[in-house]
Amino acid sequence: MIPPLVGLLSRGQAATTTGWKAHADAVRRLQESYRALPADAPVRLAKRTSNLFRPREVLVGSGLDVSGLGGVIEVDAEARTAEVQGMCTYEDLVDATLPHGLAPLVVPQLRTITLGGAVTGLGIESTSFRHGLPHESVLEMDVFTGAGEVVTCGPTGEHADLFRAFPNSYGSLGYATRLRIELMPVTSHVALRHVRFTGTDALQQAIAEVTDTGAWEGEAVDAMDGTSFEPGRHVLTLGRFVEADGPGSDYAGQQVYWRSVGERETDLLTTYDYLWRWDTDWFWCSQAFGAQHPVVRRIWPRRLRRSDSYHRLVGLDQRFDVMNRLDRRAGRPRRERVVQDIEVPVERLGEFLDWFDEAVGMRPVWLCPLRLRDAEAGTDPWPTYPLEPARTYVNVGFWGAVPVGDDAPDSPLNRAIEAKVAELDGHKSLYSESFYDRETFDRLYDGPHLAAVKQRYDPHDRLTSLYDKAVRRR
Repeated sequence: MIPPLVGLLSRGQAATTTGWKAHADAVRRLQESYRALPADAPVRLAKRTSNLFRPREVLVGSGLDVSGLGGVIEVDAEARTAEVQGMCTYEDLVDATLPHGLAPLVVPQLRTITLGGAVTGLGIESTSFRHGLPHESVLEMDVFTGAGEVVTCGPTGEHADLFRAFPNSYGSLGYATRLRIELMPVTSHVALRHVRFTGTDALQQAIAEVTDTGAWEGEAVDAMDGTSFEPGRHVLTLGRFVEADGPGSDYAGQQVYWRSVGERETDLLTTYDYLWRWDTDWFWCSQAFGAQHPVVRRIWPRRLRRSDSYHRLVGLDQRFDVMNRLDRRAGRPRRERVVQDIEVPVERLGEFLDWFDEAVGMRPVWLCPLRLRDAEAGTDPWPTYPLEPARTYVNVGFWGAVPVGDDAPDSPLNRAIEAKVAELDGHKSLYSESFYDRETFDRLYDGPHLAAVKQRYDPHDRLTSLYDKAVRRR
């Protein structure tokens, strides 16, 4: 029986599905746009939006036409699967699945992240301690390669090498046009407990316990993430799917979610609002634009309280160098943008936070535990982002700018973070700036294997390599 929509699509709306014919037409246009490119032209997407934070050349008006690949093809409620186009945002995907009482196993925090982007670029969220990363719930996908072909691949079979290397390839192996994904049943609401810790040892132990047992103090945990406000003040937020009446807390209005984490012990959100709890204020980053000031918030349109609105403002700042101009005028030291997500083993989380406080000094930071899903020890199922199976990691996200003075253009803090994370047997996401030399990059992200797969599916080197994308910013 389909559950009532109240609580599932609170303040949202059900989406219509695209259908197979429209999908086939969109793929045909994509192929035609490929054939229209000069033979020596690099193959890139012609799109205006992005959730990347590394400087890059924006290609508009040419490239691959993906304009018809942004929807959900169909939802099979009985099989708990969905056929989804690669450029479909999670906002639209959730709007299509929630009316069936279903949701993707992992829904990244920001509405405009696309399914294809989360798979090729490694999304994460509070269910990742149970369900891993988004690519682990993909059953099959079609990839448009640098050779202009649509290749259907899965975990086994002729093209399993492409399927396994695709996560963390960021378009260097091609672009997903269709993905069949698993869905999970969800309830109307999510009940939250905000558990406080003063020391990182106890915090680490709690994360490990919940990951191992799926429970805390005898109560099941379906979702887990955390906020480290400052040294000695850490909050682990534990979520449980429940059926309840009423709208729940509204953090898209005057109240701000991240502040509630430090102020409340329990909370209740609709499932829809829980999924987008971080998007409304881009975690805490909207305060940089004044959006959390009570007066500004009252006049800031509700429909614009979303991460993509703030991302556009960041783009304007970078385009016109607003932050540096204001700093120079005020006589302040130049700031370095430190926008990164890293992962370290749970037992080394405290060591990283201690170092981070001393070297960078940015708080709060986001904590998101994860473990590969159903992977056996000794296997290496995802070679381009080699997390150790059966080992618990914690993603630490931090986003802001730190005064460093005249050295800011050399990015000393970002470089130090890379070195420290590697020292702690961790990993760094590649959606933002990276500075690795080629040898280190290939060692961390299995460059030789990625190059071999790229050679098979992009023999004429039409697609930009991962190193060129992530480090050389091409």
